[in-house]
This record gives sequence, C-alpha cells and structure tokens, in this order.
Amino acid sequence: MSRLTDNINSRYFEAANVLKGKSARRRIVAYVESYDDIYFWRTVLSRFENDSRYFEVMLPSKGKLSRGKKSVLMSFLHEGTNSMDDKLGPDMIACVDADYDFMLQGATEQSRMVLNSPYVFHTYVYAIENYQCYAPSLHDVCVAVTLNDHRLIDFYEYFQRYSEACFPLFVWSVWAYRTGHHGRFSLSDFNRVTDPGGFTIQNPDVSINNVRRKVQTKVHELQRLFPDNKEAYLKVKDDIRQLGVTPQTTYLYMQGHHLFDTVVAPILTKVCNQLRQERQSEIYNAKAHKTQKRNEMSCYENSQQDVKSMLKKNAGYQQSERFRQVQDDISRYLDGTL
Repeated sequence: MSRLTDNINSRYFEAANVLKGKSARRRIVAYVESYDDIYFWRTVLSRFENDSRYFEVMLPSKGKLSRGKKSVLMSFLHEGTNSMDDKLGPDMIACVDADYDFMLQGATEQSRMVLNSPYVFHTYVYAIENYQCYAPSLHDVCVAVTLNDHRLIDFYEYFQRYSEACFPLFVWSVWAYRTGHHGRFSLSDFNRVTDPGGFTIQNPDVSINNVRRKVQTKVHELQRLFPDNKEAYLKVKDDIRQLGVTPQTTYLYMQGHHLFDTVVAPILTKVCNQLRQERQSEIYNAKAHKTQKRNEMSCYENSQQDVKSMLKKNAGYQQSERFRQVQDDISRYLDGTL
C-alpha cells in the first residue's frame, strides 16, 4: 500500500469518492509535515466536517520515514515539472508551515509553490510552534501546569515589547532571505541575537533591554556591511507590514523551534516554578494536621503538568487573527469545490 500511496494523486480520491455513492461522506486527504502537525491541522479542519465530508490528516508516505515541508511538497511534483496541481486537487490538499515562504512572497521556487497553489495551505505564522506560543494564551498554560491562577507577568505586554525589540533585525532577516544574502546573515544569526537570556520575573525589562542592545549592535553591523541598502530595507519593512506583520507581533514570524525552546519555554518554566512554590507554601503554612498537609501536598504534586507538554497542547491560538485567516482559506477552498 505504501508504494501506491506515494503515487496517488487527487483524481484517485475523487474517483473513490464517486464510487462511494451520493449518500457517503466525501473523504478529503490532508498531507502534513510531521506527527505534531497532525493535531494542529486537525484543529483547523475539524470545524469544516459535516454529514457530507470529512478530512483525514496524515503524513505523505506510510512507507518512508522522510518528514518535513520539502518532503510534502516534493511528493506532489511530477518529474520535469514545477506544478503540483496535477496531483493535488479538491480531494487531496497539502498543509504546511509557512516558515519564511509567506515573508518571501514568491522570491524562491518553494515560496511560489506554497503561495500559488490553491491546494496548499500554510500557517501564515512561521510554524505551529508560534501558535502554541501565542502570548494571550500563555497565562492559561501556566494555570494548567501549576493549578495556580496568580498572574505573575503580563505575557501579552512582554511579548509585544520583545517583538518591538526584535523587529528592526527581523526586517533585515527577511531582506537577507529575499535577496540571497542569508549566507551573511542567517536565521541562526538572528536567533542568537534575539535570545532574551537573563529573564527574571522580578524585572523582565532586563531581558528586553538586553535584546534591544544586541539588536542595535547587529543592525549597525549590517548597515556597515550593506551601506547602500537603506531603500531596499525600507521597502521590505513596508512589504511585511502590508502582510500583517507589526512590530508588536514579530515573535509570531520568528523561527518556531527557537521561539518555543529558547524563548518561551524557559520563561514559562521560571514563572511556573514560582507559582508551584507559592502553592506549596500555602499548603505547608495551612492550619491543618501534618498528615492532612502531606496528603494535600501529594495530591497537588501529582496534579502538576510539564511546561513543554502543556505548551504543545495549547490551543489558545484559535482566537488569533492568523488562525482565523487559515480557516478562511479552507472555507474558500471548500466553497469552490462543492
């Protein structure tokens, strides 16, 4: 079955749906990049299922262990052509992370493939990890981890200011990838500069100021390397603003794994550790018998969750504007294939 799956195109599923008869539900196959993407795209597609259609979200090949965006996209390319639309279609779609392809706006072959096919859907934000780190939902993640609703930090405000600090360098990063200069300034370089090391709950401004200082230093370095780039920089800045990127939302368009592992998870870990200590102190100082305290502490500790696990399960992004935009794309696609 795996070899057959590798060579199947949308017409196969269209024919299969016709053979089922008018009363059967239409099956639409959605291919995704990795195991984690299956759950995310299920949250996107489930609202569109009804008595007449359903989605099956899966990896592009059951017989190979190749994963990732290129694996998904290359699976649908015929030899000697750059068109995927002969393989994709009304009953077979591809759902991928935007990465920088949305920012590049067709400057590379892969970006054109992602943006131009009516059967390829992308996240708009860099990756699903950016959605999982959606700032307005992070307090709820902390509550789920610690069962303590004390709001120690305003995550929404913090990531607005963090984004503002990163934004000037983010424009340079997009420029570098649009113009082929990413060898001089790569995503890894950007990630190193925007690492907010030194975050403390008592004074989060220290980490923001640290990022701002490093960004300014790197921007001055890039200005020296590319002294005639001011006009091109301002054009990219205007372009990405037109795409909906603002200085306050830069974190949504940074590399997802970096944001998740290096920025958000360490901050949430520090916040959750303090929230746990607060709850444990409340139990320890309660006016109760030692046995009762011990039982209460054991019950609390057994109820706690892991920060990264809860972040991966975080679905608060469903209230975000970008997530609604993804759903609007699916809705238009379905309206055109009924």
